[in-house]
Amino acid sequence: MTWHVSEADLRAYARAELAAPMLWSADTHLASCAECRAVLAEVSEPVDLGWERLDAELDAPRPGLFERLLVRLGAADHTARLLAATPVLRRSWLASVVFLLVATVFAVHSSGSPTLFLALAPLLPLAGVAASYGPALDPTYEMAVVSPVHGFRLLMIRTVAVLTAGLVLNGLATLALPSYGLRALAWLLPALALTATALALTPRFGPVLAPALVGGAWAALIAIADAMADGGSLAPFTAAGQGAAATVAALAAGLLYLVRDRFDVFLRSAA
Repeated sequence: MTWHVSEADLRAYARAELAAPMLWSADTHLASCAECRAVLAEVSEPVDLGWERLDAELDAPRPGLFERLLVRLGAADHTARLLAATPVLRRSWLASVVFLLVATVFAVHSSGSPTLFLALAPLLPLAGVAASYGPALDPTYEMAVVSPVHGFRLLMIRTVAVLTAGLVLNGLATLALPSYGLRALAWLLPALALTATALALTPRFGPVLAPALVGGAWAALIAIADAMADGGSLAPFTAAGQGAAATVAALAAGLLYLVRDRFDVFLRSAA
């Protein structure tokens, strides 16, 4: 026998892609040619591997509405998946934040002072960022570790998404306090300062302890300021306090940039 089926045709035959009349010739030839049958066995995909690939396709999670929207807006598939899986962008977390803000707004209207709202509002973005990053709280942490995204870039992507959601909700709550004017926006700079500081400390203290320390320091500062206020505005919400918050936010952002490469090491060591 001088003629044999080419390897390319055998590969097509194994994938059920070989068309007639070459298909008929290959069928006839393979029935009598052990050499071609051996080559076919080598180039054919194992049955188990084929079933595993089929199972993977069937079990692959279907992208949700938010993920599909991100892809349409130009986000890479893996980036959209990581953003869509961020815990604090889910309805349960957002509903909890909305409930807390509504309760706080009612408390402000009852007490006649925006202090409670101003003290609480900066903590919500801080808690949101803390809950969106780290092996203890993020169900997709392993996927984040192996994703083709720099650790710092991943942190920034999620932080911007979480901050956007948190600041929008806080802003809507602020609209429910029109009688306080610009005073009701005094939470914004402290929120940025707290979040930036916690992020800068994350490589050293971790994604849970760092926000906890910063949040505790904020609570202590509010308690001390309240004791010294004598019925006036709390120090963090005065012009001097706002300037201090802006300075802290700028310094923390600079420190965060300097330690940006440590997030890759932190990701791998925590996994």
